[in-house]
Amino acid sequence: MFSQFIISATTNASEKDRDEILQSFKALKLKKNDYFVREGKACAYFCFVESGILQHSIEVLSEEKTTYLALRNSFTSSLFSFLNQSPSRKNIKAIVDCNLWVVDLKTFKNLIENNPAFHKFYYDLIEKQICLIDDYRIDLLTLTPEERYNKLLLTEPKLLQEVPLHYLASFLGISTRHMSRIRQNIK
Repeated sequence: MFSQFIISATTNASEKDRDEILQSFKALKLKKNDYFVREGKACAYFCFVESGILQHSIEVLSEEKTTYLALRNSFTSSLFSFLNQSPSRKNIKAIVDCNLWVVDLKTFKNLIENNPAFHKFYYDLIEKQICLIDDYRIDLLTLTPEERYNKLLLTEPKLLQEVPLHYLASFLGISTRHMSRIRQNIK
């Protein structure tokens, strides 16, 4: 699946560049509740989620808050920590068993600098993520919890099927009780 994703994402790339990308990533399996990175530790990898779900979270007043959910066929990392090899400000853990493809910092930097296909792919990925983050932040400030839930129903219905309710509620900035009420009213 990883190779198919890279091939489709780099259609204009040379076979040499594509092969270099594919050979640079290594398989990593995480079991449910295993950490990809813990808060306070440097993130070792940039990864592609082939299967499973990675939860990004922070602790706020002794309560876990979900800040992002990395689903199948997505890339993720604690990016600032990874790029700077500094302590991560968040945890990233598997909420179900995960099959990942990872690349270390040295190899990642080599790909960015010397592989035009990966450089373009990464640039496009970051650009898309910035737009999604901007949209998410605006939604948190302008939409009601019900509107945020309805938008999620329209744009990411697979999240509702694959992610446990309490993670989704936290991600949407809603209490689990309020989320249950919203779901009951929508049915």
